[in-house]
Amino acid sequence: MATLPSDGKGGDVTEAVPVLQVCDVVKDFGGVRAVDHCSLEIMPGTITGLIGPNGAGKTTLFNLVSGALAPTGGRIVFRGRHIDGLKMHRTFGLGLMRTFQIPREMKRMTVLENLMLVPAPQLGERVWASWLLPWQVARQERRIESQALEVLDFVKLAPLANEYAGNLSTGQKKLLELARTLMAEPTLVLLDEPSAGVNRTLLRDLTASILQASVERNVTFLIIEHDMDLIMTLCDPIIVMANGAVIAQGTPQQVQQDPQVLAAYLGGAADGTT
Repeated sequence: MATLPSDGKGGDVTEAVPVLQVCDVVKDFGGVRAVDHCSLEIMPGTITGLIGPNGAGKTTLFNLVSGALAPTGGRIVFRGRHIDGLKMHRTFGLGLMRTFQIPREMKRMTVLENLMLVPAPQLGERVWASWLLPWQVARQERRIESQALEVLDFVKLAPLANEYAGNLSTGQKKLLELARTLMAEPTLVLLDEPSAGVNRTLLRDLTASILQASVERNVTFLIIEHDMDLIMTLCDPIIVMANGAVIAQGTPQQVQQDPQVLAAYLGGAADGTT
């Protein structure tokens, strides 16, 4: 693996403790090795891009980190705690969230209701609480609604709070996915192709929300993306995977000039086309 120096964002992050460490991770599906002794570190406060050709193992790696899959071998450490093999609800509870390339909104619920479902546990979910502690249930619901409206305003979806989520455009659904992760006050968010199917206007809103969440809410992002213009302007550092392993990492400029990246991912082109 070619490891390139990176200055990251927001000051000297090289001396900080990684928020995520993937250590020699392997994932086999029968006789197929999707992730091959992959190692990487994500520093707090960064917006890190994860790129590579189709079949490089990027989404499988996301599934391993988030708990959708268990690794065949290796270790995954989040905020100093081993999470390899933990289920998704456990990693969610630790502050690690992920979105999907195809949004998974609750279509028959409003945008606001989609956000209000996120915080857990809620008193209203317990039958006895509604009978014995109705004032506490109501107070908690008001607090959660206020938080949800603030997050919707943050991602510029407040005017659609009472719209059914299934009626949103693809770009609006991507903003809703981001809003749902922010409702959980995450430490690390894994974004899987946030630009896919999103028009340029909404993509600017989404990019601005990611940058703002990084700065104002101290959220760290790891982003899979095929839009090279987006990844090169939004992310620093950038990690490149091929054949299930990391082959290079560094600043956007360093990655674009790395010969292994040009050969394995860009096919020898320097303009970022695939």
